[in-house]
Amino acid sequence: MGNFGYKQFSERHRPHIHPPASIIFVTYRLAGSIPKSTVREYKAKKQWLDHQLRLAQEVSFDEAPEVNVWLDRIEKFTRDWFVKFEDILHKANVGPMWMQDDRVAAKISEGLSELDGKAYRLDAYSIMSNHVHAVFQPFLAEANLIESKDQNGRPLFVSQFPSLARIMQLLKGGSARECNLVLSRTGQFWEHESFDHVIRKEKFDKTVWYVLNNPVKAGLVEHWSDWRGNYCRRELRERF
Repeated sequence: MGNFGYKQFSERHRPHIHPPASIIFVTYRLAGSIPKSTVREYKAKKQWLDHQLRLAQEVSFDEAPEVNVWLDRIEKFTRDWFVKFEDILHKANVGPMWMQDDRVAAKISEGLSELDGKAYRLDAYSIMSNHVHAVFQPFLAEANLIESKDQNGRPLFVSQFPSLARIMQLLKGGSARECNLVLSRTGQFWEHESFDHVIRKEKFDKTVWYVLNNPVKAGLVEHWSDWRGNYCRRELRERF
């Protein structure tokens, strides 16, 4: 897949901190699936927290207590807002629900499966009407990072495997084009920002179960395996 620059700390609207070889739980959603007023409130509060974190980092080491306090506050903030967003998405009272179309859901499923074994080990996913949950372990690891320098001589790590940011570009970019063709539409398909976090080992089964149980919780099926938009890695199926 070529070499991709990797930064353990990168930023779009919020910091993404993912050590190599982590297992990731990610949620991405359709554009317009959350009311704009709610998104504005979230972004304003998040930007303030990010600013406080940067101020703390400017005067402290990365592991300093002041930095860790703001990292903890950001983690709690993200967790709380994830719950709020999930509630809105599950009610599906706002915005498009294009994944109700089996053809659209199939394109998204194909995109997730295409990167399995190339960019990551795919553990599970659930494709709902307006959002997608996925659990995977990127192949990017400490052992395959090569230290290099950019054009300005600054340190840069590259790998034959893509970073999480690049994985999300591949998942969302490719499926957006395909789905828009199916729907005979143009314009933004996915929301730019995704929710993602590292899964602790002891939380892995619980997280996978949460993903698979989404359509059951929504009252769409009685068992997770009955949902056409669900996938679970074969080696895990007996556990769920």
